[in-house]
Amino acid sequence: MRIGELSRKTGVPVPTIKYYVREGLLPAGELTSRNQASYDETHERRLRLIRALLDVGGMKVAEIADVLAAVDDPERPLHKVLGAAADRMGGTPAGHDDAETAAARTTVTGLISRRGWHAHESNPAADDLARALAALTRLGHGSFAELLETYAEAAEQVAQADLAYVDRRVALEDMVEGVVIGTVLGEAVFSALRRLAHVDASARLYGAEGVPQGDKG
Repeated sequence: MRIGELSRKTGVPVPTIKYYVREGLLPAGELTSRNQASYDETHERRLRLIRALLDVGGMKVAEIADVLAAVDDPERPLHKVLGAAADRMGGTPAGHDDAETAAARTTVTGLISRRGWHAHESNPAADDLARALAALTRLGHGSFAELLETYAEAAEQVAQADLAYVDRRVALEDMVEGVVIGTVLGEAVFSALRRLAHVDASARLYGAEGVPQGDKG
């Protein structure tokens, strides 16, 4: 197909496709003449992956280039490829640790050790967790950390379900996209389910009038 058809099939403007080619994110098409190039399904697939990383994953072009380099490296273990995609989806690390953040990092390190997780304390997700716990502490809710074990158990189940879904995908690019979609959209799904469960739990505990069920005569 020509670049115009590739644009129509993917919804990505031609100038944007050319930009991805210049940046090395998308392989150049096969030249059929001096000013014409042909593209195929592999270009379409790669373009859709780029858009998923950009639009759904919220990654920058340079970060996408790193992920795609991992995908294209035949020597890179699958675990490392998936990690390259997931690790770039966290927040921006803070420049300086205050007392609350330092204490939170110790809490997170202990959690990782107790759970036996194959994750280092320097993992971006660990940093996100520490900063969230530190923020809770500053707001006077440091005791929220008491829920970490319960949250961790739920997170393990969700992670296993996510990767079981990813494992059903055959192509490596499908797996990477599965991590992106599962992490971002899966997080949105889980958040929505959590809110629904909160509504139900609140209704069961407090009833429609906001009075604890056990206090009703």
